Amino acid sequence: SFPGMTWEDSLANMRTLDQWREAIGVEYDAERPERLTVPVHGRPLARRRGAPMTYGSVDGVGKPVSRIVMGTLGRRDLRHASVMYDDFFEMGGNCFDTARVYAGSEATLGTWMRNRGIRDRSVVITKGAHTPDCYPEKVTTQLARSLDELGTDYVDVYLLHRDNPEVPVGEFIDVLDEHVSAGRIRAFGGSNWSIARFDEANEYAAIRGRTGFSVLSNNFSLARMIEPPWEGCVAASGQESRRWLEARQVPLLSWSSQAQGFFATDGPGQFPAAWLSDDNLERRERARVLAKEKGVEPTTIALAYVLAQPFPVFPIIGPATMRETASSLEALGVAISPEEAAWLNLDR
Repeated sequence: SFPGMTWEDSLANMRTLDQWREAIGVEYDAERPERLTVPVHGRPLARRRGAPMTYGSVDGVGKPVSRIVMGTLGRRDLRHASVMYDDFFEMGGNCFDTARVYAGSEATLGTWMRNRGIRDRSVVITKGAHTPDCYPEKVTTQLARSLDELGTDYVDVYLLHRDNPEVPVGEFIDVLDEHVSAGRIRAFGGSNWSIARFDEANEYAAIRGRTGFSVLSNNFSLARMIEPPWEGCVAASGQESRRWLEARQVPLLSWSSQAQGFFATDGPGQFPAAWLSDDNLERRERARVLAKEKGVEPTTIALAYVLAQPFPVFPIIGPATMRETASSLEALGVAISPEEAAWLNLDR
């Protein structure tokens, strides 16, 4: 490389040129969605030899689920998304998390899967019924739109993006069970649901012979959530939730699993009100100490802590670059002992 310009400088120049082209509407024929049918290296998309991914299972899904999940929030540019998704898939990742409120992300993911012909090899999680539309009747209309955007006739996991405690939980179970029976959903659960409402939902399902919740998707990270980064968010990092998850072995799809960059910076990180506290600063310092011992980044330690829990966790990541994806996947090879996990979380 030229000594007068770093890789970071070159990439910054490219990003600036991309913004300029977008502003004036320049698009080359090779960049059109219908032309983006193979990865940039020109070979068919396939898992790389020696790919690091490991897998778990979710009741109802019927295929292995990668232990790390690729988030799609903000990924509307098909060119960038295709490169990120190709790289993730080649490293063994097959699970993608999206939502109706992630404007354009469902359509982008759907186009990529169609271009690559890998829908049946992918595990698609999407979410609907977000506040203020958190009502059973909204599930059906939003699910239909999601299926259309994704270009598929089913989703592997459907999550209620928020809970509405004013609605009897059985009304949600009844409508979701109908979609399972119709083959539009393989499994379902709740995102930002309390463990009490989750239990209530499954008690209702068991009594009436309905399908119940298979998964919970709440925040879980080494950093304790101080203030929700978005209204209505629920964390599962507390002792009560951890005991509940361990006892029931409920799969947890943990969002903001690396605390939105908190462990990658010296400052408060993104959404500082969500993570900035004295105890979290101490957790970050301990993550740095252990990272130095193990020869990895503190963000990798933070994710390895999540993966080391005594219950099934599938952390959702949101990398902006392939380097960030690789750093996250390094966590799969980092062993965190129960004693180290307790020390990181200030439990000893």
